[in-house]
Amino acid sequence: MQIWPAIDIRAGKCVRLSQGDYELETIYGANPADMAHRFVAEGATFLHVIDLDGARDGSQSNLRSIAKIVKEVPVTLQVGGGIRTEESIDRYLQMGVQRLILGTKAVTDIAWFEAMAQKYPSQLAVGIDARDDKVAIDGWRKTSEITAFRLAQQISLLPVAAIIFTDISKDGMLSGPNFIAMERMHQAVDVPVICSGGVTTVEDIVRLKQLGLTGCIVGRALYEGRLTLAEALAAANRPEQTNAEAT
Repeated sequence: MQIWPAIDIRAGKCVRLSQGDYELETIYGANPADMAHRFVAEGATFLHVIDLDGARDGSQSNLRSIAKIVKEVPVTLQVGGGIRTEESIDRYLQMGVQRLILGTKAVTDIAWFEAMAQKYPSQLAVGIDARDDKVAIDGWRKTSEITAFRLAQQISLLPVAAIIFTDISKDGMLSGPNFIAMERMHQAVDVPVICSGGVTTVEDIVRLKQLGLTGCIVGRALYEGRLTLAEALAAANRPEQTNAEAT
């Protein structure tokens, strides 16, 4: 299973929010590229990078910070936050980002997103962020009327790379993922599902792996020392027990 350490960028700094609340911000470093280097030195082969300013207002004000990570860190990156035009898709792909995460525009203009998914097959992922089963947009400040599972089923018909599913109530709370919702999402679609929100312990990762998820994003637990990246990677790569071994 893939482990995606999270690097969230706001005003050029590496931060984490609690439940997506921009007023509940903790700064973990002045240089996001330094954090990327740290994660790679600890064994990361994937990084999940979000432009929080872009997610909120569609700006590209953290483009320089993201470009620095792309240039300096030779691992697979998925980048999201404010990607709402074909121009921004092209900009990031030409920069060298392997996968882009679209959220708000996939909800508000599904026809446009379908066209982009067909034009850039397997290069776009969809970030589905749910609050009480409804999809949140604009940096989680607004809640749409579409349900997470209905949107996921529409998206799964397209050549997308993955669905990144976040239960907002769990994000940054260090309380474990919403396993019921994650399992339901995995069973509802035929595309890879990556869990985001609440991953805190080795046991969380093992359980998500057992549910069949492709990967999980780990953020605050790494920053606050609740979980080391080495422990997360070991759990993700642990062979599954057979029934005979379990007894």
